[in-house]
Amino acid sequence: MLKFLPVAAAALIAAILSAQAPPPNSVAALRARLARESDPVRRARIIGPLGDAEFQDIRDEMTEENISAALAILKQYRDEVESCAKALNAKESNPEKHPAGFKELQISVRASLRRVDEVLVGLPGDDQPPFLEVRKELEQLDHHLIHQLFPRQPGAEAAPPKPNS
Repeated sequence: MLKFLPVAAAALIAAILSAQAPPPNSVAALRARLARESDPVRRARIIGPLGDAEFQDIRDEMTEENISAALAILKQYRDEVESCAKALNAKESNPEKHPAGFKELQISVRASLRRVDEVLVGLPGDDQPPFLEVRKELEQLDHHLIHQLFPRQPGAEAAPPKPNS
């Protein structure tokens, strides 16, 4: 009986710790992973699932008609994406030849634009301007990322303006 006590105690401790830890794909867990990660490419790969989770929270807040909380989450997403883009730009000077991270970030930003459009449809006109401003910033970042990945696009004479850095 006594020799099983350490095993039972270890199992109990593991159960308690797993009950307290956030689910692996929750916003809190993903934000913690993003904050801990120092490699920009791996950070960019976290942005996709984090964006999915954050937009689910935005939809939940919109369902509860908590527009200010939904906007705060959207702004935080924008800040996370901009931070990731800056880190990628600092690490890699030629995204066309080394697109790792840039592709993942651009795909996430493109998906977020569609999601913001879905949110805008349900908003009254008076509540749309701050969401439209964040959408505009995300769209500028999306264009910037596309230009970085594909700098020699046919018919493109001038580079698009850089997002607010």
